[in-house]
Amino acid sequence: MRELTRAEEQVMQILWGIEKGFVKDILAKMSSPKPAYNTVSTIIRILEKKGFVKHKAYGKSHEYYPIVTKDQYRSFSIKNLLTGYFGGSFSKLASFFAKDENLDIKELEKLMNEVKGDVK
Repeated sequence: MRELTRAEEQVMQILWGIEKGFVKDILAKMSSPKPAYNTVSTIIRILEKKGFVKHKAYGKSHEYYPIVTKDQYRSFSIKNLLTGYFGGSFSKLASFFAKDENLDIKELEKLMNEVKGDVK
């Protein structure tokens, strides 16, 4: 799997939300200022080459759908963040966010309980 550009990720976020759609459907979900139709079409074709989406053809129209789930990409992104900035240490990552967000003891305990609950 490869990292997505900001524009590619924006398109994927929309596709994950709508599950499948034509370029016009994706464009309709974008906030203003909206990119040109051809720009979105190009981004979709790049995503297809990268292995993130596939399409179903209806004549000259193409309906696109994601083949990489949001959870799969999230896991990939977090692992990249972890290895690239925190030497592969989850505790360094957690410590960074705890300090950066000024989490107090109650918030840290709540976080720990959530993690423990997810593990069970």
